[in-house]
Amino acid sequence: MDNCLPLASQIANPIAAEPGGHPSCKALNRLTPQDRAFHDWYRFILSFPPHLVRDYLTQFQVTPQQTVLDPFAGTGTTLVECKKLGIPCVGTEANPMAHFASQAKLNWAVAPQPLRLHAQQLADATRSDLDLLTGLQPTLLPEAEKLLLRNAISHQPLRKVLTLLGRINQAHHPSFCAHERLALAKVAVLASNLRFAPEISVTKRAKADAPVVDLWLETMDAIAADLATVAHRSHAPSRVYLGDARSLRQLPPQSIDAVITSPPYPNEKDYTRATRLESVLLGFLHNKTELQAIKKTLVRSNSRSIYTQDTDDQEIANYPSVVQVAQEIERRRHAWGKTSGFSRLYARATQLYFGGMAKHFTSLQPALKPGALLAYVVGDQASYLRVHIKTGQLLAEIAQKLGYELVDIHLFRTRRASKTEVDLREEVVVLRWPGG
Repeated sequence: MDNCLPLASQIANPIAAEPGGHPSCKALNRLTPQDRAFHDWYRFILSFPPHLVRDYLTQFQVTPQQTVLDPFAGTGTTLVECKKLGIPCVGTEANPMAHFASQAKLNWAVAPQPLRLHAQQLADATRSDLDLLTGLQPTLLPEAEKLLLRNAISHQPLRKVLTLLGRINQAHHPSFCAHERLALAKVAVLASNLRFAPEISVTKRAKADAPVVDLWLETMDAIAADLATVAHRSHAPSRVYLGDARSLRQLPPQSIDAVITSPPYPNEKDYTRATRLESVLLGFLHNKTELQAIKKTLVRSNSRSIYTQDTDDQEIANYPSVVQVAQEIERRRHAWGKTSGFSRLYARATQLYFGGMAKHFTSLQPALKPGALLAYVVGDQASYLRVHIKTGQLLAEIAQKLGYELVDIHLFRTRRASKTEVDLREEVVVLRWPGG
């Protein structure tokens, strides 16, 4: 898919038609100044920190002669960090917006100064459009707009974003388009009314306006500055596939030396909501049918993404610990008299999650070299009627039954569950694939 093609079907745009736990918990996940290069072009709100990737690259003694995989690549934290260190890497990601972000963040073969000049030209043209054509205002098509939270972005910022997007799509520069669109995705979120803690919602203090074009130019300058630092370097091979982590057929046999990743956790977070605004604006989502198609390629981790034809729960019949957790959720639902549609799905969501992860571990095995080391960043959860789900421990048990060796489970951090006032562990499950 060419993600830079003009997406006229997405917007009615007259311009385009012309030319936790303790106080340090958040700090552990925040980008440090030295980590901002490339990572900060666009970052998923639930990303894990680059320093954690470096820690495990060092612990696993990964060299530039080896290849690292992130099967839940997100917006590319592991992949970007590997590329910065000269280590070949490959990823898979099922969310098209996150996949696009990873692709753009791994594309360093762009001349920084021409990129700056092109961005300035687009900014000037957009400002002219906004000044002269106030009566012709681009809008989202109704089906696309229905996918957004109500008042996710105010009218004026939206108008500016869509006008600039029209210019980017119209120019369609083969070398610059992806970076320009990615920068706009970041700015759209900054200009929106969304808040991301503890859940994704709309703030009560809406932004009536925002300096979209100026913010975009600042982001493009930062991208160009980062590219300038690697302009004369040879770059390690890097690639990210659009695909389901439960089916990794695109990976060559015995091609992976190490895995560093953070899959979704079993909770009530709909991960597609975290990128919904930019997915709609950039044209990765046009309607509910397309949204459902994307959700079906994801490991099931919440009750809002379950479908009648799902069968991953069949994979956990031989894992009594998972079955017991699901039974406790269902027992508590009855005891508490919970009868809503979503609460009825909590137990099945748990089974589907761990069944999907079992399918992932199985699908991954042919691609691993003997002795490959794996690090999975996961967190305990209590979203389902306050039943404590020990995610890391359960995944370790599943992996061991599938032939992996458990090296250790490291505590990364703790976070306080708001409803139960219990400290939940976020851990790194370290595995080894014996192979052979």
